[in-house]
This record gives sequence, structure tokens and C-alpha cells, in this order.
Amino acid sequence: MSFFGAASTSTTTAAPAEKDIEVPEIPTDSISSLAFSPAADYLAVGSWDNNVRLYEVGASGQTQGKAIYGHQGPVLSVCWNKEGNRAISGGADNAARMFDITTGQPQQVAQHEAPIKVVKWIETPQGGILATGSWDKTLKYWDLRTPNPVATVQLPERCYTMDVQYPLLVVGTAERHIQIYNLTNPTSPYKTITSPLKWQTRVVSCFTNSPSSGFAVGSIEGRVAIQYVEDKDSSNNFSFKCHRKDQTPASKDQSLVYAVNDISFHPVHGTFSTCGSDGSIHYWDKDARTRLKSFETAPGPITATTFNRNGTIFAYAISYDWSKGHSGMTPGHPNKLMLHACKEDEVKRRPKK
Repeated sequence: MSFFGAASTSTTTAAPAEKDIEVPEIPTDSISSLAFSPAADYLAVGSWDNNVRLYEVGASGQTQGKAIYGHQGPVLSVCWNKEGNRAISGGADNAARMFDITTGQPQQVAQHEAPIKVVKWIETPQGGILATGSWDKTLKYWDLRTPNPVATVQLPERCYTMDVQYPLLVVGTAERHIQIYNLTNPTSPYKTITSPLKWQTRVVSCFTNSPSSGFAVGSIEGRVAIQYVEDKDSSNNFSFKCHRKDQTPASKDQSLVYAVNDISFHPVHGTFSTCGSDGSIHYWDKDARTRLKSFETAPGPITATTFNRNGTIFAYAISYDWSKGHSGMTPGHPNKLMLHACKEDEVKRRPKK
């Protein structure tokens, strides 16, 4: 039983891919991460080609490359500070780097013992803090005015994913641990749970514009869980299957299962997108438990997605994600960065049934 309406319902429309705008001058290797500035339509793009590229997106979707800076290994995560004048990235060179768009200068701002998988900016009442999650099994908090971390937290396993919606911070690690932090006490977990999904965690993403604190979890096994933080809301927890295909059109067995690579919540409406190794993107409403929209299937996996600050632009990357190992890395595999203009009716909440 799927909690979300079947794809055949009238509310689901496939968007013609040709109407989405392809960004020129993109990375030369797979795109790992995307982040829009909270202050303007600037898009940061991290890639396995060791570089971060910054683009300005115009009113009609035209883009202009503004800057590029490098790591000494693949870039795994990008974010921005609150003012939107600094892009921050983490990479396989065990470093986080910050690029000041006013001076055009990058500088190293964080260091771990292993690759930094996630960087997130936390805007606290006391000021901005950078959080870095690493495969060295630590979460570190940095005040960028000082060279050493203000705090280091031991994680139960390697950090795979992390998201922040102040005062909530959620970390997903190897072995399906999920740690929930209340950032008024950032060094000890408020709760530690095992993922409600049986398979490896790919992504956690915090609810936006929600009266109750919570997050979505996506796994490698074509499944998403909606999880509330407080026990009083736990009756609203549920999970659903997505990013699956039938072996043959007639079989209807949904036996081809793909990873959920990213989950992005809409900043205004609190609806969300999922994307997967199957090349599909869907928009969902967690409260009405319904699918709002399906995109036309892309010619390769979707590795990363993000909405801009007011939810009018949705960026997504079509890149090889190594879901089929080395043999899937064929010459000419698509590597594209796309921009979709969001229509109000595809992202706004549906009335509850």
C-alpha cells in the first residue's frame, strides 16, 4: 500500500524536459552538490572534478559563470553563509574552503582527518557557525574568525548526510544511525535513533515551514521516511516507496529499485522533491500524502537538487552516481545542470484528504 497517490491520478503531470533550461559551461565530471545563495540567485555547484563553480541565474533562467575555485580532491558538498557573500565547500581533500565573492579569494576554513562529506551553515542568535560532517566520524562546529573548531562531536559512524533547520540539526551516518541535535545544546544529541528504513541512508532533509519539527530520510532502496522529532507527533511518521520501475511494463512488480539521491524541501510551501538513480524527480506533499508532480525521466541519474531562496527555481544535476559501479561509467554519459521554473500549482500543498 503506497501512502502517496498512484502515478495515474489526475494530479500528476509529467513536465516536458525540453522546457527546463540547461546551464552551459558546467563541470567536467559528475556534479555532487548544489546550493543557492539565501540572498540572491547565485548557484554554487560542487563536482568530482575538484572544483566549485558559482553561477548567477537571471530572471529568465539565463546563467552566467561568475567564479571557479578548487579543492585538492573531489568536492562533496556546498553551502552559503546567511549574507550570501561567501560560498563554502567540503571535499575529499579533508578540507572545507570558503570563497569570498567580493574579494574573489578562497581560503581554507576547516580540516578533518578524512573527507568532509557535508558542510552546512547555521545561523544562530549569537552569529553564524559552519558545521562540517566527515568520514572521520566527527561533527565539527567552526567560528570562521578562529582557526580551530569551537566544538567537536564524536559521531557513531561516518557522516553520510546532514541538514539544518535551526534549532534542528540532523546527521545520518553509516550503519543507519540518525542523530538529532537541538542547536541550543549543539554538542550532545537530543535523540539518537536507528533509521526507520532498512537500508543504507543516502540523505536526510529537515522540514521547512512546518509547525512540527521533523525530517525526511531517503535510502538506497527506493524508499523515503517522514519522521517527526517529538514523540507526540510520532503517529504522523510514515514511509513510502519511490524511484522504482517494473521489470517489464506488463509485470507491475516494481522490482527494479533505485537509490534516493537527494531530498529538497520547498522554502515556502514545505512540500518536497525526491530524485533518484532512475533519472526521475517527483514533488510530494507529506501532509496530504500525495504526489504533486513527476518530471520526465532524465537520461541518467539525478545526483543533486535544490530550490532557490523563494522556491521559484528548482536546480537539478544529471550525472553518473556510480550506482552501477565502474561499468556504468560509459563514454558520453550525460552530465547536465538543469533549471526548472516552478509553477505555483506544482509546489503548493494540497488540501488534506
